Amino acid sequence: MSYTFQFGVLAQYQEQIFSGIWLTVKLSVLSIVLGCAAGIVLASVRSIWGGVVRLLVDAYVEIIRNTPFLVQLFIVYFGLPGLGLRVGADTAALIGMTINLAAYSTEIIRAGIEAIHKSQIEAGEALGLTRFQIYRHVIIVPAIAKVYPALCSQFVLMMLASSICSAISTQELAASAAFIESQTYRSFEIYIAVTLIYLALALTLRAALALIGMWLFGRRVARRAMTALPEVQA
Repeated sequence: MSYTFQFGVLAQYQEQIFSGIWLTVKLSVLSIVLGCAAGIVLASVRSIWGGVVRLLVDAYVEIIRNTPFLVQLFIVYFGLPGLGLRVGADTAALIGMTINLAAYSTEIIRAGIEAIHKSQIEAGEALGLTRFQIYRHVIIVPAIAKVYPALCSQFVLMMLASSICSAISTQELAASAAFIESQTYRSFEIYIAVTLIYLALALTLRAALALIGMWLFGRRVARRAMTALPEVQA
């Protein structure tokens, strides 16, 4: 049986494709910024405080890392209205992506913080640095530098996972592809094109993160971030 590819039919749906790409990029960038910031805060709180606070952070991380992202999205989109908090599909997608990424970022950054040797902290104290200066210059910045490649891999995975948000009617790239497929019945063409678009987005994001790493931490860390392979989420 022969099959004739007709990629030309996709040209009339350029607007939907570019709209889906833009929403995918917007959700990814916002969730990376918010999720990474939340991860830094939670990892810092966990390392500084103990007792109930540490248990709550650990519980949050374990729950998010051991439940499906799709279920988390459903809880945000379908569950919050039951509490009187109605949010749109795009907002729910951003909240879900941020919550998910924050948990993974917390665990990654925690590993970086624990990798900082106590002698470095003692050296900072001997130099008369304040607790804030020690935490900023001796602990958190070197910790993030150590785990930056792992963070970059998680950021790329989050961008790719944004395709799951189509399940709650978020009109990102995957949802746009499903709409075009339903109109044209050219499944091979649209999903081959979308695969190449996701590949281009992933490579572009990785290159951008490498440039940011070069600016923040130097060439060595940036090179490791560029070549690090994403790890499959639990």
